[in-house]
Amino acid sequence: QGVIERAEGSARVLLGKTEVMVGGKIETGEPFPDTPNEGVLTVNAELVPLASPTFEPGPPDENAIELARVVDRGIRESKAIDLEKLCITPGKKVFVIFVDIYVLNHDGNLIDASALAAMAALLNTKMFNYEVEGGEVKIKPGYTSLPVRRHPVTVTFAKINDKLVVDPWLEEEQIMDARLTITTDDDGNICAVQKGGSGYFTPKQVFEAVQIAKEKAAEIRKKLGW
Repeated sequence: QGVIERAEGSARVLLGKTEVMVGGKIETGEPFPDTPNEGVLTVNAELVPLASPTFEPGPPDENAIELARVVDRGIRESKAIDLEKLCITPGKKVFVIFVDIYVLNHDGNLIDASALAAMAALLNTKMFNYEVEGGEVKIKPGYTSLPVRRHPVTVTFAKINDKLVVDPWLEEEQIMDARLTITTDDDGNICAVQKGGSGYFTPKQVFEAVQIAKEKAAEIRKKLGW
């Protein structure tokens, strides 16, 4: 954590040979019309061309968009951040959190590595102290931690020859029939699911994956002190 000096929060995760760096930035902006009392969370992902020969320069492709959305959904649906505490003036001004994911080396399971790095970066993020004078935000000395209240963890499975493989690496992903990612919160509640690939999972395999995902997520939280 704290690997990018100019970011409000950052983290770098190595999952096998897969390497992901995440930076967090906080600015002020307007809330969404349907959530006037809540701050805004925005997740973006960039597949840096040097990370893999299959990554190309240019605007985000469908893989980068899916990666960002899965990470975003896990954080958002688990209510990991108390967004109401990011409200400055209801309906007018809130804090906007930008979570930028950079894949530096791709050797499989980008989703789990990116989700871990994103949560680690948010836990490392500091908000500047402020006061409101005449409708304007005045920055005060000091910082406070981001109001993080949940710790979602994603666990990804590959289906290969009717077997479930946890945390698949690149060569396993290249031959898998389908992919399933399950995000759970601290209480073991499912807060996000994403299926990829052209194959399918039987109901029995889905239930098995859910149980394993809960167990592995609990192990990861314990190891990281979350």
